[in-house]
Amino acid sequence: MSQGRTLTFNIFRYDPQEPGDKPKMVKYQIEEAPGMTVFIALNMLREKQDPSLQFDFVCRAGICGSCAMVINGFPTLACRTLTSKYPKAEITLMPLPGFELIGDLSVNTGKFMRELAERLKLWLHPKADEVDIHRIEAPMAPEEAAKLYELERCVECGVCVSACATKQMRDTFVGAVGMMKIARFELDSRDTRSVEDFYHVIGNQDGVFGCMTLLGCQDNCPKDLPHMQQIAYLRRKMATALV
Repeated sequence: MSQGRTLTFNIFRYDPQEPGDKPKMVKYQIEEAPGMTVFIALNMLREKQDPSLQFDFVCRAGICGSCAMVINGFPTLACRTLTSKYPKAEITLMPLPGFELIGDLSVNTGKFMRELAERLKLWLHPKADEVDIHRIEAPMAPEEAAKLYELERCVECGVCVSACATKQMRDTFVGAVGMMKIARFELDSRDTRSVEDFYHVIGNQDGVFGCMTLLGCQDNCPKDLPHMQQIAYLRRKMATALV
C-alpha cells in the first residue's frame, strides 16, 4: 500500500468574541487517508493539532447541513467532499459569506433561517375550521406528496445563499432557499393562501423577480434540488396574479 499524500490546509481563522483578534489564514498539514473527507481532516486537525479550531457538524452524512463552508472557492458540505478530489493536495477553507460569523469556519445559519421563516411566514396556513388535533388527517394524493417531499429535502445548509450573486449584492433578497420553501406551500393543497397572497410576499425584486438566473444555487446545491425549476414556476404563478 502506497503512502498517503501530505495535505496542506489553508484555513480562515478569526474569533470575533476574542478582543484584539484579527482575520488571518493559518496553514496546517496532515497525512491523507483513503476515503478521507474534508470533514474527517478537520476533526483530525482539531483533535491532534489545534483544539481551538471552530467549525460545525452534527450528522456527518450530508443531512443536517451544518458543515457547509467554502472549499477552494466553492460553497459545499465538508462531509461530502473527498480530499482526493484535489490533485494538488492543497485545500483552502473559508466560512460561508452572507451569514453572521461565529468563529473561524462556523457561521450562524440558524439565525438567518429563522428570520426568513418569520418574514415569509413559512408554515402551513390551513382553514380555521380544520384545526382539530383529534381528527384523523385527510390522505394526500401520492403525486402531490412526491412533489412536496422533493422540496422538503432542503437541509437549510446555506450553500445556495452563499453561492447567490444577487444575495451578496442585496441583503434583502430572499434567496433560493426562501423561494423553494414558498413553492412547497404553494403546491400544498392544504394551504389556504392564494397566488395573490404569495405575490405580496415574493412578487418583487427581493423575491422571484430579483433572481438574475446565474445558476449559483442550482450548481452548488449539495442535495441537487431543482431551484431554477421552482423559481420559474413561481414566476409564472406571480405573473398570473397581475392579470
